[in-house]
Amino acid sequence: MATVSSAPAPGMHQIDLSKLNLQQLAQLKQQLDQEMSVFQDSLHTLKVAQGKFMESGECVEKMTPECKGKSILVPLTGSMYIPGSIADTENVLIDIGTGYYAQKDIAGAKDYFKRKVAFVSEQMEKIKALGVEKSKVHKAICMMIEMKLQAQMQAAKPSTS
Repeated sequence: MATVSSAPAPGMHQIDLSKLNLQQLAQLKQQLDQEMSVFQDSLHTLKVAQGKFMESGECVEKMTPECKGKSILVPLTGSMYIPGSIADTENVLIDIGTGYYAQKDIAGAKDYFKRKVAFVSEQMEKIKALGVEKSKVHKAICMMIEMKLQAQMQAAKPSTS
């Protein structure tokens, strides 16, 4: 209970919490709070990305030969659209990141978005696992702080005989 360790993972060290003073424990707790906040932000960002990839995949699913010639709104920016019509139902342009686009056939686009969703989901699971480990360490540190504070309060009490 006094030591905190996890499976040998990069960046993880075994620390005997009972040998740390209150100030060191508080600093360690603060560092873990910050790391857990970063994990939460990362999970949120990945969840948004996952949703966008899933939505894009669903849109590609709806692209059928019957869509040819139908009217659509073409996005120029995030908030500006112009009217257009679907000329090619066999191929689509997909955003592959950092301002680059690739032309893919419908099957290739479906596969691309399916792979991206799987990759993002895998990264989310990794971050969740790290978060669980950090949470366990955080809980152990909080318990050790509480034990040390109680010990200090007991030592400060005048003994009554």
